[in-house]
Amino acid sequence: MTTPGMLPKTQARAYAPASVANVAVGFDLLGYPVVGAGDTVTVRRIDAPEVRIVSISGTDVPLPTEAARNTAGAALMAMRDALDLLFGFEIEIEKGIPLSSGMGGSAASCVAALVAANELLREPLSRDALYRFSLEGEAVASGSRHGDNLGPMFMGGLVLSTLERVVKLSVPAAWHSLLVHPDAVLETRRARDALKGDYPLRDFVAQSAHLALVLAGCQRGDPELVREGLRDVLIEPRRAPLIVGFDAAKRAALDAGAMGASISGAGPSVFAWYETRAEAEAAAPRVTAAFAQAGFGSQSWISPIDSPGAVVL
Repeated sequence: MTTPGMLPKTQARAYAPASVANVAVGFDLLGYPVVGAGDTVTVRRIDAPEVRIVSISGTDVPLPTEAARNTAGAALMAMRDALDLLFGFEIEIEKGIPLSSGMGGSAASCVAALVAANELLREPLSRDALYRFSLEGEAVASGSRHGDNLGPMFMGGLVLSTLERVVKLSVPAAWHSLLVHPDAVLETRRARDALKGDYPLRDFVAQSAHLALVLAGCQRGDPELVREGLRDVLIEPRRAPLIVGFDAAKRAALDAGAMGASISGAGPSVFAWYETRAEAEAAAPRVTAAFAQAGFGSQSWISPIDSPGAVVL
């Protein structure tokens, strides 16, 4: 990181991992990083007072190169405006997360861009400050400002992210996550459209109780509290029909001893929590087999729930 008062760098590169958002009971609030998949962004300082995206690689799907329509570009535009910077940024994005996968791909580009650009400031900002700019980038991708992917990418580990702050939560080091992504696409906006309509008050009360049980279970290291609470009664019932093979994949994860399993982010990926890495490794082929039975190949990742966030390369 640049020391205040020193001449800043002219180029920096950063990596941001994939993530699991919502975590069943924390819609738009909870998330954690995933080891093994992520986006890398190179940012250069330029004299022109603007943000340019010069290349996007790693995907066959065309992504917006107009800065205002790209998550990384929009985030750096928000940073420039807030800090009243006289210079601009040039961005190169290397995608390493499947698109529309429920793994935080749009958020990862945004976070990596901000972490890299922060290295180019004469007085670098805290990650809490960068988080606020990232919300503007996320809004470009999903149509709303929410930080359940962004917070954990900045801070690492299980993170509670509101519009104002990010709070890292305690999780036992032995607990591991299994994330399985079927070779299917579910656009975030379509997944959010599925949530329109009325919800019974009793379901809100139940979901609040489940969230409290999960948070208490993590803090105490009590897997039984998590088993009781890691159940989504609000979002999953409305999104599950959009994901072919979801019910069988979830059942396979639970039958393999998961504390809980649900949809990662907007889907179609599925996550499950296990008390040990060995349990997660044993469960992975059972969950991928469930998706294969539904006609989909899939990829899987296993990582500690308390995994690291974005890093400067």
